[in-house]
Amino acid sequence: MSTTSSYPGDWSTKGSTNGISQHDYSTGGDSPEPLEYSAPAVADREEKAVTSVKFLFFLVLLLSVSGAATATFLLMEDQERNDFEAAFAGLGSEVSTVARQKVDKIFSAMNAYSVFISSEVGADSNANWPFVTVRDYSAKTERIAEIVDLENPVFVFCPIVKEEDREGWGSFVTESAPIWYQESLDNEGNKNTVEELMNMTLPFVYTYGFDDNFNFTGILEVDRPGPLLVNSQTYPIEGSMQQGTMLTGFDMELFPEIAKQLQVTRSTLRQSISFSQILDEFGGVIVDSQIMQPLTEAGKLVGVILLKLPWLEFFQNLHIDGLSDTVAVLRSSCKIGIGAFYDIGSELSYLIDSSGAVFLGQLDVHNRKYDNLVVSQVLVDIDLGTAEVPEGVCVPKLTLDLYPTEDLEESFQTSKPKLYTAVVVAIFAFTSLVFLLYDYFVGRRQRKFMTRIVRQDQIVSNVFPAAIRDRLYETEQKGLKEESLLDPLGCRGDAGGAPLADLFLETTVVFADIAGFTAWSSAREPAQVFILLETIYGEFDKRAYRHSVFKVETVGDCYVAVAGLPEPDNDHAISVCRFARDCVKTMKDTTMKLEVALGPDTSELELRVGIHR
Repeated sequence: MSTTSSYPGDWSTKGSTNGISQHDYSTGGDSPEPLEYSAPAVADREEKAVTSVKFLFFLVLLLSVSGAATATFLLMEDQERNDFEAAFAGLGSEVSTVARQKVDKIFSAMNAYSVFISSEVGADSNANWPFVTVRDYSAKTERIAEIVDLENPVFVFCPIVKEEDREGWGSFVTESAPIWYQESLDNEGNKNTVEELMNMTLPFVYTYGFDDNFNFTGILEVDRPGPLLVNSQTYPIEGSMQQGTMLTGFDMELFPEIAKQLQVTRSTLRQSISFSQILDEFGGVIVDSQIMQPLTEAGKLVGVILLKLPWLEFFQNLHIDGLSDTVAVLRSSCKIGIGAFYDIGSELSYLIDSSGAVFLGQLDVHNRKYDNLVVSQVLVDIDLGTAEVPEGVCVPKLTLDLYPTEDLEESFQTSKPKLYTAVVVAIFAFTSLVFLLYDYFVGRRQRKFMTRIVRQDQIVSNVFPAAIRDRLYETEQKGLKEESLLDPLGCRGDAGGAPLADLFLETTVVFADIAGFTAWSSAREPAQVFILLETIYGEFDKRAYRHSVFKVETVGDCYVAVAGLPEPDNDHAISVCRFARDCVKTMKDTTMKLEVALGPDTSELELRVGIHR
């Protein structure tokens, strides 16, 4: 026997893989559970596909937001870092240039001053080295200090006293000292008197005495042979008074750094630089530089001018607008610590800004993470040949290295990276919100549409098996019109394509009609007829489901069903017989129950059954 269908349903039989769940009811058991509806597989697939696409979209959106926000933040941070590095490079270049120009000005001024003193002494026919006094020394030196832009420098005029001149030195000091003392006191506005200064003046070349533990023991006359480097005049005079009796006549070679520096100046007749150390009031070491300017006569060294260069004051007076939080490391090619008390390496560190400078320590204290941003400048390079430098003496080359600080870098940091990142996140958040709203309204429309489709599919499922239904859906997906989903019964015309038809050789057909129905129905209201047929056929449907029998149709009081399709069943004849037996019994029980409602002759109705194999 063959059967043909054009639209799917969901009436599942035993062994079905696409319909409702399996049940195995015995012949005499209770009534089976109501049929369960299963949505079409295509709908499930499409819903899962849409859900997967949405999840993928949100995942990509989240990753895009994270990537864009991170990239924006890093780019803005990198921009601020570049701005900071560029600004410091310009600032460091300006600082190093100004520092070098200032050092050059100091050396040039010292050289010009030495030429002036030598010329002045040479023009005086009565002057004879070392018995020389620079007239108006305080006033002249004060102008030099203004030129080199130093507020508290110390200038010392030191002639070289030969051995044969030592006896006349005492008389010269006694005669000349009161003159330049008075000039200095008047020029500097000092309230001391010449008499007070003369009481601290000794008529011989002297030095300090120390014991084996370096404890001061007193003032001693120098007993070593000349020539001796002796201080003669000092600016400011207050600086000499602070050093005790170092007004005039002191043997400057007591200081090892000056003694070695003198060796270089004597052999080269050129400027030299060294470092000097004193203790501050707290016991700390103050390190300054000592610049030695030679004074010559007829190509011979006859004296020097010493300038004490305070580096802290040097950096405080750079006067650069915008200078902020910069570490200046002064490096020397020689050990800075010279002498028996201290050995402090070869670096000095200062923190400088537009308001001044602070001494940080006697070592390199800059932050190592800024090594790549260093701005270097050579401040002093005497550039002497090896043959010109006495053995055991080091002529320092001074280099200034500038580094930024974290405070300086933080001053370039703004809220822009966070602000721009927030804007990017807000844009993506707005985009997501628009998408969600769009998805919500589209989803609501789709749900309405799918509700309609599902309802129509439920109707079809009550007519056709799930296998036929799914085959028709597959045909739809291969190119049938979309309208066919909204017209499952083919009411709108040809659905397109060839009909679905299968050959089933092993089937059994059952026909059942109600004997006496015509006479009974003619005496009843239409509603009563409908109640009878609906009740009886509903019970038949349950029995058909129990025995895996497929209901084909009902025509009036005739009920047509078949076993062995759409799923093959080797026991199709047995299933039909059992189904028929149950229907006969059900007919009798049902009519007896309906007799009260439909009339006394309702129970007299009987079921006629025919089976064809």
